[in-house]
Amino acid sequence: MTLSSFGWRVPFLFLFPLLLGSQQIDRRPGVQYTISIAHPEQHLFHITMFIPDVHGSVTLQMPAWNALYQIRDFSAHVQDVQFGDSLHPQQAEKVDKQTWRIQGDGIVVVWYVTYWDEPGPFATQLNADHAFINPAMILMNIPERRGQPVSLELDSVPEGWRPTSAMKWDAGSINGRFPIWSAQHFTYDEMVDAPIEVSDFKEFSIPGLSVDIRAVVHGDDWSQKKIEADLSRICNYELKLMDGAPFDHYLFILHIGKGAGGGGMEHANSTAIGIPSDEYLSGVAAHEFFHLWNVKRIRPATLEPVDFTKEQYTRALWFAEGVTSTYGAYTLVRSGIWNKERFYEDLGEQITDLESRPASRWQSAEQSSLDAWLEKYTLYNGPDDSISYYTKGQVLGVLLDILIRDRTNNERSLDDVLRAMNVDFAKAGKTYRDSLDIRLEAEKVAGDSFEGFFRDYVAAAGVLPYQEILGLAGLDLRTVEHKKAVLGFSPERDSGGAVTVRAVDGSSPAGEAGLRSGDVILNWNGGDLPRSLGRWVRERQMGETVKVRIRREEKEQTLQFKLGEEKAVLYQVSENPNAGEKARHIREGLLHGVTLTTTTQ
Repeated sequence: MTLSSFGWRVPFLFLFPLLLGSQQIDRRPGVQYTISIAHPEQHLFHITMFIPDVHGSVTLQMPAWNALYQIRDFSAHVQDVQFGDSLHPQQAEKVDKQTWRIQGDGIVVVWYVTYWDEPGPFATQLNADHAFINPAMILMNIPERRGQPVSLELDSVPEGWRPTSAMKWDAGSINGRFPIWSAQHFTYDEMVDAPIEVSDFKEFSIPGLSVDIRAVVHGDDWSQKKIEADLSRICNYELKLMDGAPFDHYLFILHIGKGAGGGGMEHANSTAIGIPSDEYLSGVAAHEFFHLWNVKRIRPATLEPVDFTKEQYTRALWFAEGVTSTYGAYTLVRSGIWNKERFYEDLGEQITDLESRPASRWQSAEQSSLDAWLEKYTLYNGPDDSISYYTKGQVLGVLLDILIRDRTNNERSLDDVLRAMNVDFAKAGKTYRDSLDIRLEAEKVAGDSFEGFFRDYVAAAGVLPYQEILGLAGLDLRTVEHKKAVLGFSPERDSGGAVTVRAVDGSSPAGEAGLRSGDVILNWNGGDLPRSLGRWVRERQMGETVKVRIRREEKEQTLQFKLGEEKAVLYQVSENPNAGEKARHIREGLLHGVTLTTTTQ
């Protein structure tokens, strides 16, 4: 059988060892992967696996989830799994939706194709502009061999493109032709925690740091000077806060501009971030960089070992994600990117969001964490059905910080809790027992019990005592009722950035104009869709006209309607001018990251 009989080209890199004999491969201890990205406009990754030491049956498995707490079944993208050799290929046996079985003796070669064209950071994309790869989404694993070293090679890389990731890449070629890029000396789990950008990206080091931190940017509408300034402030502050870097090198993969996915995804030695412009970078980067400690190294036991085949439940996301958001906000104000008024505004927005959701009266922070796997369902995300562990966790982080400072006369803080967990768990190579060990560490730092706080406000959905606790930091919380502009429908953005209309209010101007649930929004007022429709509408006036281009049942049409109006209660945080001395010190501690001990050193 000729190579063309496969329907696509077998990467020459793996035919080459076959022609030379098996000794070329036996020296490799684990699976060798090749990713071919020839003809990127076709959006097809051609994958080859060289599997040594096969004696009978081998099970191949494609992860069901990665990057998001959602079962997304990456095997749905896979086509035509074959194995054997180039002259005698066989069709792999499909066992279930994510598992295949092959047979062999010695070295077995596996070929398959997978289609991806969804922007990062939570997906994988191959198009004429670039390749962005979350390896778990395209590379199968052998479950019992996940602890073995593997190697990875990229071939058929378009001219002018090159790869980068947290892994070290070496350039090479076969006989001076067929350029390839290779990386090795890592396990499958380490490999899939290092997303790969392949393009003609711009690369530069972040200045003013004592460690190697680089940024690569693919896209437009960005300023290197702004990125360097923001990332330098963020990284410097968080590295100082956590007593140094837990890495030798770190990489920011930034997709900026039209078509970039939304948000950021943390990894052990890197992060991938998609934003419409560099204006949005600091907020995402401050959160993702702090994940270096909180969740990637300070890790709940319920997330280990990683099981890519099914949901992995934890009660700790309110801390792993929510308190990371606390430190994202702390970093921005303490590094000078935000002023204190912006910090208070953000805290008020989080409280407003939490209190505007009726589900806050029954869904606890822990239950919200457990239910993260339901977030892919539209109904679950409604205000009556769930709260966000990001929002609840961020608010809980601030309140817990104030309580620790108050009970220690501002000599200790939540900062000390994070540093203690870094020493007791991350550096000791241990995982923590969800909320239990968080509470015990807080009690050790404060020298006082937090059993009631965790019982009532973390494990249960007790009404948070905002006024009482914020008052300990010289802060007031007040409510303001006003009318605000509303869309008249609920938008839902998927991991690829597409926005679908959900839950249309039929009596709203949008509903009366004919907008329906299921419509996909293609265009907004003649331009790109705002990255955050919630923020966009908050900045608009009632009655303002909106013109949208939608797709419905494969047909496109344009609708026009006015923004509706709704009464809303906003929570606003401000300084109490009559606060006592202790409360003022606590407030300054929150804003500047200091305690009585650090101030007097």
